[in-house]
Amino acid sequence: MYYLGIDFGTSGARSAVIDETDQLCWQQSIPFPSPMASGPAQRWRTTLFQLIQAIPPRYKAAIARIAINGTSATVLLCDETGTPLTEPLMYSDRCPPDSLAPLANIAPAGHLVLSPSSSLAKLLSWRSHPLFPQARFLLHQADWIAAQLHGRWGISDYHNCLKLGYDPAQRAYPNWFDHDFIAPLRSLLPQALTPGTVVGPPQATLARHLGLPSQTEICAGTTDSIAAFLASPAQGPGEAVTSLGSTLVIKLLSQTRIDQFESGIYSHWFGSAWLVGGASNTGGAVLAHFFTPTELTTLSLQIDPQQNLDLNYYPLLKPGERFPIQDPDLEPRLPSPEADPVTVLQGLLQSMARIEAEGYGKLQALGANPLLRVYTAGGGAQNAAWTVLRQQALGVPVLAAPQTEAAYGTARLARGYFSQQASSFPESLSKMD
Repeated sequence: MYYLGIDFGTSGARSAVIDETDQLCWQQSIPFPSPMASGPAQRWRTTLFQLIQAIPPRYKAAIARIAINGTSATVLLCDETGTPLTEPLMYSDRCPPDSLAPLANIAPAGHLVLSPSSSLAKLLSWRSHPLFPQARFLLHQADWIAAQLHGRWGISDYHNCLKLGYDPAQRAYPNWFDHDFIAPLRSLLPQALTPGTVVGPPQATLARHLGLPSQTEICAGTTDSIAAFLASPAQGPGEAVTSLGSTLVIKLLSQTRIDQFESGIYSHWFGSAWLVGGASNTGGAVLAHFFTPTELTTLSLQIDPQQNLDLNYYPLLKPGERFPIQDPDLEPRLPSPEADPVTVLQGLLQSMARIEAEGYGKLQALGANPLLRVYTAGGGAQNAAWTVLRQQALGVPVLAAPQTEAAYGTARLARGYFSQQASSFPESLSKMD
């Protein structure tokens, strides 16, 4: 049997097929056009079908389960047929402060949903939309794409639902959702399943069209950064994964739960421990703004990792940072266009390494397990100079994960990753505010 994982990121989508031993058998990627010729949701649906249709028949005929990941807090407001009523709000979109003002008096101080980019904030901002009365479902990107296959709307997972306010410790939406301000929206909230839970088979007509076996099972998904963690060998407290994609995301496996809104830190339940971390707005998108892929490769070879330039850049494409500090107005600190390209690249990479180290340092200062090693996922894992700079900043081994694609981690989820881990909560859940 084979297992299919599909990763929907910011720049494109990728698929990975693995066998029962986690051996990678097939992978493919499809970039998204910029700008998209059609709306994002239509492009996601088209890309999903293209990725499945491209799988060689010898694998496709024996696909047992499929799981999908999407970018965290990318959401759609849909009618009763699952048709989007508006354009999706993406993970980085921020809602007007006035839509959050009443929530500050309801949600606990420092709660993740108080971020203007949270899923709940986006749902609240849609209340004034003229089509809101037709809304029946609030769905995350991974939910909506998976439903294109199984046809059951209103199904999600507790990783994607964290930024919607779902409490992973209680396995439920919190009691303060019964407040009059939020209660009318409860019918729109998706059911949050354990990631990897079987939802159902593909719709019969669609299965025939795509060439999928009728007995294939579609599973509840996860977020892209957690999928990157699943792709890695990390499995014990103190092991971490940094995803170096368009943004920089860190995840550390910890026995202690940490949630600190002002630092952009939050925790996901992960089988038998907590996956704590956050996402910075710095990352590969900034590098792509300054350099082509060929220039990145060539200039990286000219970097002297032993030279500390100490240029103190804060590489952002626009104002605003999420982690390791939560500052919507933080101004970028970028190099001059006239500066030497090698110096610019090294300064950017060293600054990103500094931000990563500050992130892990903050987690440990708040009580997370000491950092033991970091596995790297995403395109940045291939940059040897960046790896050396990061290892210097972190002070622990920095290793390229044997498999760095989130699609591979999502295929492992489909194969039953969490069913192989401890699935019960510890008797005492520790949380540090």
